[in-house]
Amino acid sequence: MNWLSPKHNAVLSIDISTAAVKLLELSRQGSSGYRVESYAVAPLPKDAVIDKNITNTNLIADSIKLALKYSGSKLKQATVAVSDSVVMTKIITLDASLNDDEMEERIMIEADQYVPYPLNEVNFDFEVQKVNDANPALVDVLLAASRKENIDHRVEALAKAGLKAEIVDVESFAMEHAFSLIADQYTDALKNHTVAIVDVGASMTTLHLLYQGRTIYTREQGFGGKQLTEEIQRRYGLSYEEAGLAKRHGGLPDNYVVDVLEPFKRAMVQQVQRALQFFVSSNIDRKVDSVILAGGCASIEGVDQLVEKSLGIPAYVANPFASMTLSSKVKKLSINNDAPALMIACGLALRGIN
Repeated sequence: MNWLSPKHNAVLSIDISTAAVKLLELSRQGSSGYRVESYAVAPLPKDAVIDKNITNTNLIADSIKLALKYSGSKLKQATVAVSDSVVMTKIITLDASLNDDEMEERIMIEADQYVPYPLNEVNFDFEVQKVNDANPALVDVLLAASRKENIDHRVEALAKAGLKAEIVDVESFAMEHAFSLIADQYTDALKNHTVAIVDVGASMTTLHLLYQGRTIYTREQGFGGKQLTEEIQRRYGLSYEEAGLAKRHGGLPDNYVVDVLEPFKRAMVQQVQRALQFFVSSNIDRKVDSVILAGGCASIEGVDQLVEKSLGIPAYVANPFASMTLSSKVKKLSINNDAPALMIACGLALRGIN
C-alpha cells in the first residue's frame, strides 16, 4: 500500500468524516478534464468517529457499503485520508542522485532523527518535492509518518466493505489538490495569493492556509454543524437523526430561520474570524487575501456573504466540480449542493489520477 503514488484513469475515493462517509468516483477526460462518474453521501451513527478517530470499524464499513450501493460504483480499490492531527510531516534534504530505493534506505537509517515513535509502530512514506534552493545537488523530500493504528483502522473499515485501500493520503494534501480546481476558476483572485480554506464539518472546523497553492498552516478547532443539529433537536423535541434530516430537507417551523439558523450563521462567522486571527497573530508579515468555505456548513445560504462582509475580503463557496462533466447517474443540483463537503474526497481522487 502506498500513501502518495499510484495513478489510474478512474479512481474511487472515500472520505470518512465525523458525520458521514463521502464517496466519489472520478475519471480522466482528455488531457486535463475530469468526469464525475458517481458519488454518494451516507450518514454515520453518532460517535462512530470521535475527534477524527475511528471508534468502530464495523459501523464505518456499513456506511461505506451503503454509499457504494447508492453510487453504483463497481471499483474495488480506493483512496482514503487520515487527519493532519495524527500525521507528522517534515521536509528533509537528501542527495539528488539517490533513487527511490536508496532514499528509502537512507530515511530508514536516519528515521530516529525525524520520527518520535518506534519505527515498528509507524507507517511512513516520502515524496520528492523539488531541488533544494540552497544546494542544487540536494532535493527537498516530504516525509509523512503516522502511527500504524491510524492507518490500519481505515484500511480495515474499507476491507470490511469489500474495498482495498490503495492510497492513504493526508487531508491537507487532498485539500491542496482540490484547491487547484478552485484556483483555476478564480485565477486572478487566487493566483499567488494567501488563501484560507475554512472547512466547517460536523464537529470540527479546520483552517488550511495556502500560499501559491501549497499548505503553510493548518489548525483545528471544535465547532461544526453538529451544534446546529443539536439546537434543532433541543428546540423542537426531535431525535438527533430526525433533527439532521430536518436540517437538510426542511419542514421545520417558521421561526427556525430567525431563532435558530441565523444565530448559527453568526456563530460560524465568528469561528472563521477566530481561526484567521490565530494565523495572523503568529504570521504578522502575511495577510489573508481571500477565504474559501468548505464542508457541509458552507452550503448554508448566504453564509459566504456574511463572511465577506465581516472580514472585508472576498469569500467563495467551494465547488471543485464546476468545470467537470457529469455522468447520467449524477444530478447536477445534488452534487452542486454537496460540493463544499466533497473537497477532500475530490482531492483524494485527483491524487490517484494525476
